[in-house]
Amino acid sequence: MPPKTAIWIDGSPGAALPLPDRGLDFGDGVFETLLLEDGKPLHLDAHLARLSDGLQRLGFPPVVDARSHLETACEAVSDFGWHWSVLRLTVTRGGAPRGYAPPPVPQPRIVCSATALERDCLQILPPAELEVAAMRNGAQAQLARIKHLNRLEQVLIGAECVRAGCDEMLVLGQSDEVVSVNAGNIFVRTGQRLMTPSLDLCGIAGTRRALVMLNWAPQLGLEVVEGTIDLPALQAADEVFFTNSLIGLRPVGRCGTKHWDDHSSCTALFELYRDGRI
Repeated sequence: MPPKTAIWIDGSPGAALPLPDRGLDFGDGVFETLLLEDGKPLHLDAHLARLSDGLQRLGFPPVVDARSHLETACEAVSDFGWHWSVLRLTVTRGGAPRGYAPPPVPQPRIVCSATALERDCLQILPPAELEVAAMRNGAQAQLARIKHLNRLEQVLIGAECVRAGCDEMLVLGQSDEVVSVNAGNIFVRTGQRLMTPSLDLCGIAGTRRALVMLNWAPQLGLEVVEGTIDLPALQAADEVFFTNSLIGLRPVGRCGTKHWDDHSSCTALFELYRDGRI
């Protein structure tokens, strides 16, 4: 019987993180969450490009051999026979003496963890019910758009989501502008125009967000604009949906007291996502 979860540390199977590690101590690192189909990662180049950008922004050494470690994990997942699985690729700055300042010559550590998924990822999920999170995202332009390891805001918002009993939380910024959902990027459609938050101060620039903006929406004749969206603008939209790497796209059926029945563009975009996966 194959395991339900498998972990590799620096390319070797393992279950314990060597200590000290700056990822644990300070959230000093970045990660990617990839969807695997029969052990093959979808949109791998987009994930590796974002990983590289995050490492560069945090001042990691220019050469981190993440791809070979990922390939080792993917080969094992293929051998397990998992049709759908999720792989998290984490890069920390590794061990170092005590203190905030990074070591002059860091030794990055790479952790891959893979988990089998039971859901058919080619089936669109039903419209999600959202509530507005009380927790606001902090503003920090230097960390905006990258997937760094410090996810405490998302942890607290995730706890809100459990208490609210909804599918996801709509997350606002410090000026009450719409940023995202807790685990994905938000889009609102009015007519043939899609808008998504610009993420200049906070939020993660998702791989599926980029694919909607650059590839899929233009195929449907949808204009895509990055900008500032407030809550009244979202509530006035014809359609709302969100994206992430594991679900692709999911329509929003309700946010607070506002309901949407039109999910036409999300459905059409999901078809492109499903048929064009690489």
